[in-house]
Amino acid sequence: MSPKYLGVGLASALAVLTLMLTVTGRLQLYINTSQAWFACGMAVLILLGSVAAVAIRPADDHDHDHDHGSSSRAVAGAVGAGVATVVAVGALILPPATLSAELAMERDTGTPPLFAGADDVQLGVVDTSAFGVGDWSAVFATATNPERYAGETVTLTGFMTDGSLSRLVITHCVVDAQTATLPLDGDVSGLETGDWVEVTGDVEIDDDGRLVVAATGVTKVDEPRDPYEY
Repeated sequence: MSPKYLGVGLASALAVLTLMLTVTGRLQLYINTSQAWFACGMAVLILLGSVAAVAIRPADDHDHDHDHGSSSRAVAGAVGAGVATVVAVGALILPPATLSAELAMERDTGTPPLFAGADDVQLGVVDTSAFGVGDWSAVFATATNPERYAGETVTLTGFMTDGSLSRLVITHCVVDAQTATLPLDGDVSGLETGDWVEVTGDVEIDDDGRLVVAATGVTKVDEPRDPYEY
């Protein structure tokens, strides 16, 4: 098979897969949702380029094809299309999985994720109602005046890791995923690593002067459709 048709087929497969993941609402399992428009735009350009690559052939291709006949082009095109179809269909049949809690624990360096609410924390924004696990993780790690946040009420969704509440934060795609973790003070018995939960409670200062979430309610929930924070 001509490398040209194989390359076109594989490129087309990735483009079609990107568009189909967007239509089915699963693209956010791979990239930051704010960049979906760019991924879709590039997928459309790749498809147009693939069509042009097959339709427009240089003169030397014509001469080459004169020797081998149109049947070889048809076979090469069919094989390329077949490879593209197998890749795209296979990726759609096998449901994409979110990054595991075990991987999150491996990536947990004990520091807050970069860019997670950094501007809000540094500027001392009073309204924390929209803070997620990543934002609060940055607050817990960098707050020079923890009393400022004591008493704040929170409702957060994440997964359990060693008695803490965690969430993966991505900047561009899952490759750069960073772990945000919040210490919990409360009854988390019966929960296992990786269980998704909704935690309600208050931000408090523990005996060591560190901020913790004093959980008043921990409810097991299904994994969110979009499991990441951005």
